[in-house]
Amino acid sequence: MLKVGQSAPVFDLPNADMELVKLSDFKGKYNLVVFFYPKDNTPGCTLQAVEFSDLEDEFARLKTIIMGVSRDDCLSHGSFRDKHGITIQLLADTEGEACRSYGVIQDKEVDGVRKTGIVRSTFVIDRKGILRHALYGVNPRGHASEVLNLVKGLD
Repeated sequence: MLKVGQSAPVFDLPNADMELVKLSDFKGKYNLVVFFYPKDNTPGCTLQAVEFSDLEDEFARLKTIIMGVSRDDCLSHGSFRDKHGITIQLLADTEGEACRSYGVIQDKEVDGVRKTGIVRSTFVIDRKGILRHALYGVNPRGHASEVLNLVKGLD
């Protein structure tokens, strides 16, 4: 798991439009909220992405960009975005490299069967590229508002 105060791991991932998004491009310009979620079009993930989209203008006023990351591919992200009116960036980590570098791939037991999957997690990164908040195992309902309050507390 990542620790607050360390440099945030950088990654380059394609978005729903198959354009490469480089985390390093935002350094010195914007704060970032990077949230990892298990799967497009599932109830919790949809709720979370829609809530972040609804607050996107408020985050923008705080010079903060929001990015959602899952292991779904770009086509899935595009369909998910269009179906639910999601306006934030959705990034495809099909190989799981960013997920591993942020420590969000974990084993869990579901109905007595051990599975490996993404633990819903959110990271707040300041303009200098420093991890200011690392939240693992978050509840999607109301989470975007909680994160907005954390961003308001950044210097």
